[in-house]
Amino acid sequence: MSVDKLGGQPLLQEIETRLGDKFQGLYETIDVPYTVYTIYKGDAVIGYIHGINQKGQYGGLQVFLSYDAQGSIRGFYYQKMTNRKAAGLRSDDFAKQFIGLTLADFQSYNPQTASGGSAKVAAIQNPSTDDATDFNATLRAVKKNLILTDIFVFKKR
Repeated sequence: MSVDKLGGQPLLQEIETRLGDKFQGLYETIDVPYTVYTIYKGDAVIGYIHGINQKGQYGGLQVFLSYDAQGSIRGFYYQKMTNRKAAGLRSDDFAKQFIGLTLADFQSYNPQTASGGSAKVAAIQNPSTDDATDFNATLRAVKKNLILTDIFVFKKR
């Protein structure tokens, strides 16, 4: 899937409005291909996995989220993270903070100011005391992933 094929420029503008930030750079072009994996138990859909690219402090972050069938985050994983100083961001304790969060929790999160969101989002702790850049990029990536999954999987626009 791509934003270009699913709705073009009008869809991109909608995504940017929902995100509260403009797409920019190599990781966020209108024609970037996305893959959503569907998880089955027998014939029943029990969840989804979707990953996105996000610019971090030292290069790209690849943030994968797994969802239950209703769109709640069930798992968080960095497929790629270039920052060698961010071991805390790669920890299980950090990843567990996202479990149970939904797009509604990130609705009012503003990635440009790194503020807002539900009390659950505000409670997410940055384990890396010397790196706010990749922490903020991660929260932006999670919101972007949630929005794209809402469009690609749940067909909500």
